Amino acid sequence: MTKQKSIPTVTVSYKGTGNSIKSNELGMREMQERAYEKRGEQYLLIKSPPASGKSRALMFIALDKLNSQGIKQAIIAVPEKSIGSSFANEQLTKYGFHYDWFVQPKWNLCNSPGEDGSKVNSVKTFLESGDEVLVCTHATFRFAVERFGVDVFDDRLIAIDEFHHVSADDNNVLGTQLKDLISRDRAHIVAMTGSYFRGDANPVLMPEDESKFETVTYTYYEQLNGYEYLKTLNIGYYFYSEAYSDAILNVLNPNEKTIIHIPNVNSRESTGQKIKEVEHIIDQLGEWLGVDPDTGFHLVKTKEGKIIKIADLVDDDVLKRSRVQAALRLPDIKTNRDHVDIIIALGMAKEGFDWIWCEHALTIGYRSSLTEIVQIIGRATRDAPHKIQTRFTNLIAEVEASEEAVTDAVNDTLKAISASLLMEQVLTPRFNFTPKNPQSGPLEGVDYGEGGYNPDKENIGFNEETGQYEVEIKGLSMPKSESAQRICKEDLNEVIAAFAQDKEALGRGLFDEELVPQELTQIRMGKIIKEKYPEIDDEEREAIRQFAIAALNLTQMGKKALNASDELKNQANTSLIDGVRKFTMDVRDLDVDWIDSINPFSEAYAILSKAMTEKSLKAMAEVISGRKPNISLEEARELAKRALKFKNERGRLPDIKSADPWEQRMAQGIAFLARKKYEEQNG
Repeated sequence: MTKQKSIPTVTVSYKGTGNSIKSNELGMREMQERAYEKRGEQYLLIKSPPASGKSRALMFIALDKLNSQGIKQAIIAVPEKSIGSSFANEQLTKYGFHYDWFVQPKWNLCNSPGEDGSKVNSVKTFLESGDEVLVCTHATFRFAVERFGVDVFDDRLIAIDEFHHVSADDNNVLGTQLKDLISRDRAHIVAMTGSYFRGDANPVLMPEDESKFETVTYTYYEQLNGYEYLKTLNIGYYFYSEAYSDAILNVLNPNEKTIIHIPNVNSRESTGQKIKEVEHIIDQLGEWLGVDPDTGFHLVKTKEGKIIKIADLVDDDVLKRSRVQAALRLPDIKTNRDHVDIIIALGMAKEGFDWIWCEHALTIGYRSSLTEIVQIIGRATRDAPHKIQTRFTNLIAEVEASEEAVTDAVNDTLKAISASLLMEQVLTPRFNFTPKNPQSGPLEGVDYGEGGYNPDKENIGFNEETGQYEVEIKGLSMPKSESAQRICKEDLNEVIAAFAQDKEALGRGLFDEELVPQELTQIRMGKIIKEKYPEIDDEEREAIRQFAIAALNLTQMGKKALNASDELKNQANTSLIDGVRKFTMDVRDLDVDWIDSINPFSEAYAILSKAMTEKSLKAMAEVISGRKPNISLEEARELAKRALKFKNERGRLPDIKSADPWEQRMAQGIAFLARKKYEEQNG
């Protein structure tokens, strides 16, 4: 087997300001204070990364609603029982808050068997009681709504944790019930999520429902930049041939605190024998010395002579797994860095699992859900003493031309690349775009780099207080409606997610050598936005499209500049900020047309070509080329619209013989429509 290095697709460095972990006089951290300011809203959506304190934020908000806003009771629904522990009793008054958080044991249905063994009956009894707080699973809440209706929840707070489990799809029961609650408009709802992405691409809420929610957004960048210790996060993927268990030591460092997620038994990366896979990983790490009788952890002596402790959460033996799980819940796991060294899991140790010492999240096989990837990365992004850097690695089976399921293999790889692209957007500061205006002057509190603000050039600066880039772009369309403004401010990552997960866009962007970038940036992205937001008019959709493509392409070009600069490469503590600044300093005409002319996936291909063998790249290219579509009627119509804009600006229609490939493509669209019209008229 040829050994290859893990290729970091993104390295983001943070300043360690400590802002995200400092508390105010009420005991609230930065995100919690931001959410509490919106406590009077009837519908509140909190988008905030793992470890930012969403559970505590909900306690503050719920207690205020119960004591000051006339709300009778609070019901907290979590996706699984283990997460119910996040809402255990908290003596908040000792940190400065007005009230303590208290849940009677019988009303924590994640621990209690329920009334007469029925958790749903307990919900009914709780609703009739004078008690204030109940914690249950999403499933228990669903069954309660099905049995008792939505009206029994009037004047009560419904808090839905890990909100990305909800979907606007008609087959999603909780999503349908949520629509009914909103339609009745008598309950208060707080929805919380660490990842607003869904792997199935269905919206969590329909636009008309989401518009009723006030959104509190706390970004990954704000969270990690505000830590005390953690300074650097690396994300990369690594391709291997043969068995992953033979390649694992190429990316696994036994001296790093690591969570390993082995592949689903039905995936192509799996051997189908998960127990043997775990045994093989342990064997690769060193000499097995037995099992600790107290914790159930495997004891392994590495080649360096160090004895490490490995927790196996894959074994189906109930007694063994229960002992290991109990050991992972001991207080020592938070206070003692050496309590455990490596955790091997399959479906566990993801959402809600808190191990602050984790330095490496190693995942074998692609994950179809971006939500799952965000959650897994969140396991490694906790702040902890002396934890300076952390990483996420996706170990993926190389595509082989001889594989019977080569198309499936290509799809898996595209999904992994898509996830990497999207995480780059999530982990870096947000963009605030404005049209170029030489008369506007520099913004207060914005650092424009060494050159400072220049009214004659495009400018990019960074506002440390807001944690976002400020970028001026020539010809930028601004959103006018409240809905479009909200999308451009809050939901650009969701738009980019839909685009990057589009197989045709990603596949062609990576492997179609004849691609005209505007076919993706204008036509394909425009189509996706139209499907995602059908209620918004063409002018507003164009503004959203420009904002989304600018955010995606500036991040990609910033990464390219960072990778190409020896000066930036050799600096300690660099980040994409340096690359974006370097890139924009080198660009004299930062305008919408120029941004549209960039293939959003070109830098991803440059990295992919280093990570994969030439044979595998060729196999992927052949599969993608077989999908290459001819021009469709819908695409021709979109091209004709762009051609009309071209004519209005230049006084002529696009020329099919032009040297500009985009002008050629627009002319082809016009010709296609003319031919269609002729065929219809002449039968």
